[in-house]
Amino acid sequence: MVRVLSVYTISAFVSLGGLLYGFEISSMSGILTTEQYKNYYGNPLGIRQGGITGAIAAGAVVGALSSSFLGDWLSRKVTIQFGSVLWCIGAILQASSTGIPMLVIGRFLAGLCIGMTSALVPIYQSEIAPRKIRGRVVALQHFALACGILIQYLIQYGCSFLDSQAVFRLPWAIQTIPSILLFIGLFWLPRSPRWLASKDRWDEVLHILAFLRTPDCDINDPLVLAEYKEIEDQIRIEREEQSSSYRELFGKKMRKRLFIAMAVQCLSQLIGVNMLLYFAIYVLAAAGIPNERLATSIYYIIFIMSTIPTILWTDHWGRRSSLLIGSLSIAFCMYLIGGIFARFGGPNPVPNQPYTWIITGNPAAGRCIQASLYLSSAAHAASWGPIEWMYPPEISPLRVRCKAVALSTTTNWITNLAYSLATLPLLLEISWRLFFIFGSSNVVAFVYVWLRVPETKQRTLEEMGEVFDHGDPLWRSFAGTPYSGRLDLLAKDFQEGKISIHPPGQAERFDDVEGTLCGLVPSAAVSDFRQQRHNDKTS
Repeated sequence: MVRVLSVYTISAFVSLGGLLYGFEISSMSGILTTEQYKNYYGNPLGIRQGGITGAIAAGAVVGALSSSFLGDWLSRKVTIQFGSVLWCIGAILQASSTGIPMLVIGRFLAGLCIGMTSALVPIYQSEIAPRKIRGRVVALQHFALACGILIQYLIQYGCSFLDSQAVFRLPWAIQTIPSILLFIGLFWLPRSPRWLASKDRWDEVLHILAFLRTPDCDINDPLVLAEYKEIEDQIRIEREEQSSSYRELFGKKMRKRLFIAMAVQCLSQLIGVNMLLYFAIYVLAAAGIPNERLATSIYYIIFIMSTIPTILWTDHWGRRSSLLIGSLSIAFCMYLIGGIFARFGGPNPVPNQPYTWIITGNPAAGRCIQASLYLSSAAHAASWGPIEWMYPPEISPLRVRCKAVALSTTTNWITNLAYSLATLPLLLEISWRLFFIFGSSNVVAFVYVWLRVPETKQRTLEEMGEVFDHGDPLWRSFAGTPYSGRLDLLAKDFQEGKISIHPPGQAERFDDVEGTLCGLVPSAAVSDFRQQRHNDKTS
């Protein structure tokens, strides 16, 4: 019988947090051009519409920062549940809004949820996943995000044929459904074993690892014991250093990893595709594409389908090569779009439009822009889109993981907010030149990844120190640092009985922690060791 809960199903379900993120991205796309929305909210343009769109990003900045301590205090799982409650409140306020201020408040509260979930869902997925499929598991977050974009947009597209305020109120109200499912379903999912280890709940660590790694929940499985031992050793080393997590986060040793995580998140926004996810409908309309709403839905479908190869093969072809190829591909598309607009476009004679430069009477040029948009969407979904979420939690040590990922995610949302506020005004002021800015940002991203971003595929989370501390230039990891095989060797030692426990009276243990398996044992001796410890304490 196939077990319902596994690493894949757990990760897929918690990716509902990514679905909410996708709902946020397209929450305005199909509504912006409807007459009902423009009439009710006074046809907001430029900075006003940018403020409405960016309110979620502003909330996400606060939510991401708060996840740095809530994720360590309440656990990853409980904080995600708390965020889903905030999302429900925000969606209700948006659906019932009576003006722009109430709409902005609702979107800000929803943003608090997005900030928390966008930081903690990848952490949770990384911490429950085996090293061989960690990239695939975290990529589910981006796949759910892409699905959320399309689902919300299709709801808006269907509602656009209505002749009432339901055009925008119904799509915003429907957003509560996945958040309710996420809140309820998380009660049945396990906590992160690495978070439990940080709280000295070692029996639960062992049982959850066995549950996640073996079909019959075998706590004596050599690979389970090896991973437990690796986590325990890492915790011991971190505690022996006796350093403040905040001080260490900005210290010399950790600063390199933190800056790389923040740079990857920032560059993922600067390359421009995420902004086109918000405003693709404007670009297609300016290119003279008939039925721009339908064309935008195709854009989102391509975004989903292009994520699938990353889910299947990112653990084989690696993070670094994907980012490099993605940057070059997106740069080409952005330069092409800007060049076509510059060559075949002209000023828009219609006032009060969100775009001042249009192509008329040249269907071939419009179709070329449409194809370039689709290609840039595919390139982003196969590279920067999923990898921006898997990379920060991979390279951050457990003791500062929540804080490091929170700061990198905050960088993402600050950049997102700035672009949300600036993209429409820039589209009005500099029109096609905006795409040259996006293209140049991709060139910068390519150079940075080439020089500073190492490969992390196939490594366990506890081995990342070797990736960054070996002393060689990071760009030399182009072919991928080979896996050391340490976990497999440790499992073999357990299987062959080469690792033995310390006598109960002399066992190394953490301060004031009872029941810790400090020098793990081979095979079935785990149960005997527990019974012996129990007898010693009772006698």
